[in-house]
Amino acid sequence: MRTSDCDVVVVGVGGQGVILISEIMGRAAMLAGLSVRGVETHGMAQRGGSVINHIRVGCRFSAMISPGSADVLLAMEPAEALRYAHYLSPEGVALVNKRPVMPVTVTTGEATYPSIEEILAPLRAVSSDVKAMDATGLATKAGSPQATNVVMLGALTRYLPLEEDTLLLALSETVPARFLEINRGAFELGKIEVE
Repeated sequence: MRTSDCDVVVVGVGGQGVILISEIMGRAAMLAGLSVRGVETHGMAQRGGSVINHIRVGCRFSAMISPGSADVLLAMEPAEALRYAHYLSPEGVALVNKRPVMPVTVTTGEATYPSIEEILAPLRAVSSDVKAMDATGLATKAGSPQATNVVMLGALTRYLPLEEDTLLLALSETVPARFLEINRGAFELGKIEVE
């Protein structure tokens, strides 16, 4: 993709770092001298609720992304990808972490969580470019499952109009120094995953 502008919808549940990944993208865009707009919605996010952020790099107008027009849907949680699939453009790409965060209704036995294929099939009806990965497993390999969002950022790199060095600089300005090495490793694993 790598045009001068890019609309990204980042989704997940509270605690997965959706806001942090959006902050890193916004900071990188500013470092690159590009305009950036963003908006976040996180109702009951502290309790594992749904979180959605709109990030528009290169946009000078509204921060909101219209349904059917996102260049990228980046989903930290698979069911959240399905919940917000209507934002994705038919020409867009969906980057989906395959590792679910089980809601209370599933852990108590009141409901069942759909299989990953049951989630990905409707996404593939929206866009032919769906890339699913075990970002949480890759983050664990890098040293911390909390770096899942940075694995996803690494995967997103090839679709953004931002240079890798600029994203890494924004990462280093945002993440505490003691976690930087793990996060750089997570970034690299995510980037490799979609090459």
